[in-house]
Amino acid sequence: MKRLLISLSIIICQLSFTYATTKTFASPDGKIIVMVSDEGGSPKYQVSLGDKTFIQESPLGLKLNFEDLTHGLTMTACDIGKFADEYTLKTTKQSHITVDATQAVCRFEKDGSKTMDITFRVTNRDVAYSYTIYPKKNRGGETLAAVVESEASGFVLPEGTTTFLCPQMKPMTGFARTAPSYETSYTLDDEVGKNGWGAGYTFPCLFKTPSGWVLISETGTDGDYVGCRLLNEGGANYRIGFPQPEEMNGIGSVTPAISLPASTPWRTITLGETLAPIVETTIANDLVTPKYQASKDYTFGKGSWSWIIGMDPSCNFDEQKRYIDFSAAMGYRSVLVDALWDTQIGYEKMEELARYGKSKGVGLFLWYNSNGSWNDAPQGPRGKMDKSAPRRKEMAWMQKNGILGIKVDFFGGDKQAMMQLYEDILTDANDFGIQVIFHGCTLPRGWERMYPNFVAAEAVLASENLHFGQGACDAEAQNACIHPFIRNTVGSMDFGGSTLNKHYNKDNQHGTTRKTSDVFALATAVLFQSSVQHFALAPNNLGDAPQWAVQFMKDVPTLWDETRFIDGYPGKYCIMARRSGEKWFVVGVTADGTPMKFEKGKLRVGKKTIFKLDAFFAKGSKPTVYSDTDAIVITE
Repeated sequence: MKRLLISLSIIICQLSFTYATTKTFASPDGKIIVMVSDEGGSPKYQVSLGDKTFIQESPLGLKLNFEDLTHGLTMTACDIGKFADEYTLKTTKQSHITVDATQAVCRFEKDGSKTMDITFRVTNRDVAYSYTIYPKKNRGGETLAAVVESEASGFVLPEGTTTFLCPQMKPMTGFARTAPSYETSYTLDDEVGKNGWGAGYTFPCLFKTPSGWVLISETGTDGDYVGCRLLNEGGANYRIGFPQPEEMNGIGSVTPAISLPASTPWRTITLGETLAPIVETTIANDLVTPKYQASKDYTFGKGSWSWIIGMDPSCNFDEQKRYIDFSAAMGYRSVLVDALWDTQIGYEKMEELARYGKSKGVGLFLWYNSNGSWNDAPQGPRGKMDKSAPRRKEMAWMQKNGILGIKVDFFGGDKQAMMQLYEDILTDANDFGIQVIFHGCTLPRGWERMYPNFVAAEAVLASENLHFGQGACDAEAQNACIHPFIRNTVGSMDFGGSTLNKHYNKDNQHGTTRKTSDVFALATAVLFQSSVQHFALAPNNLGDAPQWAVQFMKDVPTLWDETRFIDGYPGKYCIMARRSGEKWFVVGVTADGTPMKFEKGKLRVGKKTIFKLDAFFAKGSKPTVYSDTDAIVITE
């Protein structure tokens, strides 16, 4: 009898898997179609645009320390409705955002008990999903805390897909064992089936399918989870991966611990037949909400920065005073004082420098080492940011002396403890009215909206490399044609570029040589988005750079109301437009020698007409045009 009951239960289980539940829902315009099923007892999804598949059937689910939520599941319902939101966020690519989405909450049971929801939101260019895990009680009736051991979350791309990816760095490598820091070169139009340097890829990840483009990333990550990466599991199969054990010098777990009920960060997919949805997406901020209110009305804008030209020796009192005078002459709001100021200037003289800056209408951003035991970076100030008491004491000193913000560098990975440190620094800084830039760091994941004092993060092979090696200068144009399509699509990017020096050296005679034009420098000031821009300009530019270029760099905004993609291809060329108020800036850069010309009211790339003047400028207007062999800037 017992064998018969066992056999019947197996048959019933098999029948339940045979008769799978499948739910289909679409974007508001009906063009993006998502299909979710529980076939075989394992949740799966598929994404199509029109009649073309962009994400093939791919796995969903989580493994917890007490329950496997990747198999043995039944989808009991899928509640489909609308989701709408409207918000203002002046620190990203678009200042006013209206969200119109289809929301589907797919509910799953295991062994007759409610275990997990998977919530999908689908806009006319994005698909996102997040897991909600329900409480489970132990024998004593207490609710279990959970550890998420892994995610099955996968992304299976169609045959014929090529990749545009940034390999994840090996932990505890690079300068002073500060890796990973999201600072490696992209591979372009590469074949699928690779796993970077053995550790997968950093977000965001761009793919070209036979039918269009797919950008995969994540958003909403805070101290309650880990920062993730994308791993390749053979062919075109990719999945979410957790941090590597060696990160943070081996301290802490690679798995997130959560209290139930809990929801995970969002997995995001942006897709389109062209690159326009990729460049223009706002999905990273659409899916999150503010964690706290701004403690004051934060202002944003341009600044100068001596370190990129003068390096460590420039962080002295006299040179920083000279840069304050330079920022004042440019009409800039700040100067970024970089590493070693604590020993080369000192706290007492820094107070004097802050007072001098205030008299000139210029505030200061100060560099800090994230410190702790996760790297060997010797630069100071150290021991100020990794623990609450010294951090808040330091921030109280900053507030007293009118310091605008901080640039915190040299983080140690993406484990939960490190994500909590990012959140703690931001939260404490807001208490004291201080803005925050991160360097040597992870990707921001919706942080502009979550943390109102967050400014930007590096998370890219940034301008410092132009000083360190001629190879970076030789590749500057190609890299500038990559970032607007990948890194800068999902979060503000603190690149620190736009120099008018011919050489990365204080005397402008020695050091690495810039290969790009002055127009190129103007174009990237618009092309790269961050609400606070510390440009790589130098005081000598007031006398040795073309005055039209200096004037443009005085006037260029850092806050944008609208962004539009015009044309381009990653690594080859990029043309886009940004609007500030009523004023449009149309900019383009090229790396492959394709000529860009503006004549008779039309912009042409090679023999192709890209746009006509009246697409952005009033009829009869005569915009100002700056052009050179590798760049073009058109503005009113």
